[in-house]
Amino acid sequence: MSTKPSRKKVAFSVINCICFDQRVQKIAETVSKLDCEITIIGRRLGDCCDSDSVPFRTKRFRMLFKRGFFFYKFFNVRLFFYLLNHKFDLLVANDLDTLPANYLVSKLKHLPLVYDSHEYFTGVPELNNKPFRKWFWKTIERSIFPHLKYVMTVSDSISEQYEIEYKIRPLVVRNCSPVSSDIKPYLHRDLGIPEDHLLLIFQGGGINIDKGGEELIEAINITENVSLLVVGSGDVVQALEQKTEKLNLAARVKFIPKVPWEELMRYTKSADAGMSLEKDTNINYRFSLPNKLFDYILAGISVITGTLPEIRKLVEEYDCGIMIPSITPEDISKALIKLRDDHSLLNKLRQNAVYASQSLNWENESKLVTDFYKHVLINN
Repeated sequence: MSTKPSRKKVAFSVINCICFDQRVQKIAETVSKLDCEITIIGRRLGDCCDSDSVPFRTKRFRMLFKRGFFFYKFFNVRLFFYLLNHKFDLLVANDLDTLPANYLVSKLKHLPLVYDSHEYFTGVPELNNKPFRKWFWKTIERSIFPHLKYVMTVSDSISEQYEIEYKIRPLVVRNCSPVSSDIKPYLHRDLGIPEDHLLLIFQGGGINIDKGGEELIEAINITENVSLLVVGSGDVVQALEQKTEKLNLAARVKFIPKVPWEELMRYTKSADAGMSLEKDTNINYRFSLPNKLFDYILAGISVITGTLPEIRKLVEEYDCGIMIPSITPEDISKALIKLRDDHSLLNKLRQNAVYASQSLNWENESKLVTDFYKHVLINN
């Protein structure tokens, strides 16, 4: 009498908040459908939600250090011993800051390892003007990456860059959003926004430096009948709140803390246009294909963006937004006025976003993940 094979145990490691990392949750859900038992390992954050909201087994480390070298060191030490002392059949490292522990355990226990690079980590702006930190992370990447067998990332440009550096071409799995037709938008009046205002949304879990937030607030200040929702968190949110108060824009610029994705989409669907204003100040932004861009498209709203290559390629292919030549208050304002005053243009861009969403959704993109992990599981 044959017995059913036991389910494969897969450990996903991620250093940020488990609850708000949509990519990790989406891929974990896809892998779980391959008869796998999922554990997501991360850290405990003060502003993070409860693990009850995550539909998988979780393990969160309480960390004495919250940032800096000692934080990354001790997180990887704790992660190493946890992975070493628990039974898993497959390890998944999300981003470079979880890779060292995963790689060492994969070698010691002869386990397959998947590396998912959510960004071009050594090119992030936080490492600009910090040569030692950049050297440290690049050294780790150079020592491990050439030995990896299963790698994925988020954009063609990042994949091409890794191929140039390490002769390994990662699979590209874009951060497309799941179909959300059952999520209903807020109305303008629900949000305290005048009905005749063009409503914008600027969202994300990384509203940080060089993402155009400051210029956007200034553009609102010089443009009438336009309102803005800033939804999420990041290093510059407090500064944006202070600028809003200084310019007396509180009636037109509203800040909402980060919320679960389903609630976020209610805000996104209420907007007329979504803002993606990353500047070309570092290689990571240059190669980025932001999550929020796919949220905007799935919500069926137009987008206003800069001209970074990955974003340009997508917006031009589907004609779903306006690209501005530079991230300045003046250029942003011109785009806002164009959408505010030309309803036919706004409607056309929104219709094109709806059309784009029929292709650019997680239900389609996840097929790549399924095939990728089937290959990994079958061959290990």
